[in-house]
Amino acid sequence: MSARAKKEAPSVKQVITNNEEISPGVHVISFKRNSDFLPGQVVKIGVDTDHAPRIYSICSGNQEDEIRILFNIKDDGFLTPKMAAMIPGDILYVSEPYGSFLGTGEPAWWIATGTGIAPFYAMYRSGISENKTLIHGVRHLNQFYFEDELEWSLGKNYVRCCSQEQSCDVFPGRVTDYLESLTELPDVKYYLCGKALMVVEVRDMLIERGVDYANIIAEIYF
Repeated sequence: MSARAKKEAPSVKQVITNNEEISPGVHVISFKRNSDFLPGQVVKIGVDTDHAPRIYSICSGNQEDEIRILFNIKDDGFLTPKMAAMIPGDILYVSEPYGSFLGTGEPAWWIATGTGIAPFYAMYRSGISENKTLIHGVRHLNQFYFEDELEWSLGKNYVRCCSQEQSCDVFPGRVTDYLESLTELPDVKYYLCGKALMVVEVRDMLIERGVDYANIIAEIYF
């Protein structure tokens, strides 16, 4: 879920078409796309009108028939356990898409941790992955969501970093460790999406390495 600035937007009922657990405690929930959106935008989601909705990045291409949302279950939360238990035919309350964390055709590095990969996957599925490098950091190997598709399509431009398990073709450490291991950084835009600590650490590192602050676009998940 994104910590992007709040914006009031009317919500409409959406019928769930699919709910798949793609990794332990991590789901992709789907519903019909009834409006246009720009890759990288978010929606507010609620399960009723009595509780405040939460904000999630869209995790699907902007020409697809359905909108998908990637989320992990917060055991102490109200919303995500209820979303995880939903079946096709159940109802969500969903706002119109909005937000300014938008992908472009410019060369860029996409840097994500955990479910922060969602907006980048939407950008990829929307056809703007050319001249992009995707760096995804997780704790466990089963948290590289959509990895088969991304590895096949992006090849060497898809970098996986895992801090607690090891495998061939996976960098052993956090995304900050990977970036520190590089001798130079390209002159491109850097998009950061994930936990606040990662975003702050990577932003500070990039600035120290000479990246212009204006070329760093950040989105914090919590």
